[in-house]
Amino acid sequence: MATHPPFLKQGSVIGITCPSGYVSYDRVSYAVTVLEKWGFKVKLGKTVGTEHFYFSGTDEERLADLQAMMDDPDIKAILMGRGGYGMSRIIDDLSFFAFLKNPKWICGFSDITVIHNHLQVTFNMPSLHSPMCGAFKPETENEPYLKTLLTALTGGPLQYNTPPSPFNRNGTTEAVLTGGNLAILAHLTGSLSEVDTRGKILFIEDISEYLYNADRMLLNLKRAGKLDEISALIVGGFTDMQDTERPFGQTIEEIIWDKVKEYDYPVCFNFPMGHQDVNHTLTLGVIHKLSVTDTGGFLELTR
Repeated sequence: MATHPPFLKQGSVIGITCPSGYVSYDRVSYAVTVLEKWGFKVKLGKTVGTEHFYFSGTDEERLADLQAMMDDPDIKAILMGRGGYGMSRIIDDLSFFAFLKNPKWICGFSDITVIHNHLQVTFNMPSLHSPMCGAFKPETENEPYLKTLLTALTGGPLQYNTPPSPFNRNGTTEAVLTGGNLAILAHLTGSLSEVDTRGKILFIEDISEYLYNADRMLLNLKRAGKLDEISALIVGGFTDMQDTERPFGQTIEEIIWDKVKEYDYPVCFNFPMGHQDVNHTLTLGVIHKLSVTDTGGFLELTR
């Protein structure tokens, strides 16, 4: 049974930090506005709006900022400013001692997949694969997908429907949900934060990868046994995929299907999550029920 961070209430404090790539203060400021409208208090970290080449600060600065928020007992959730790259440069130096005494929701996606998997594998701790600060805009603040973050933070019911796909494989399963960004999952193979997929529903998404590289990363997971014993596969957005001058010869859907066609577990494409406008929040590390039929997919958090 997973250790569950407490759900947030009116007046709960959410910290915002940037443990990976640079993000401007302007990109964060509207997220603060919306979170406060939702009834929360917000505490900004020192890495919001600061920069060190590609990153939001040096490794030491990003580590210290995230560590301070993880150690702060008043903070009940940590929303990452953005992903990009950088979490794997600091993950091994993080202390989880105080965090485990006062667990809190870690929220984000993309490069944040590093800490999501580290929390699950090392501490059996759920976390939220969610939109980050750039998703909060005047034109999006009332969108249902953005409000799934509010629902997840406060412990409300979460259900998702997906349209049918010719690459779906019908079936039903109930299992713990895990996964995240494909490039990061492949990157973590062989490390202490390596994803554990055995008996679980695996979720994957990515952006701006060459088709041949997506094929290589999926083969990496398959050769490592990560696709052999899963309970189901959910495929989110694979946006802005690129091809080489000499075409690879398969679409991203065909590439993914080719890696799992020999198995018999359910497969659900077109899940509304990832590097795209419609990006729902998923509670990783807890049990979900998935049903895939001719009419599409249905995923429900069952705790």
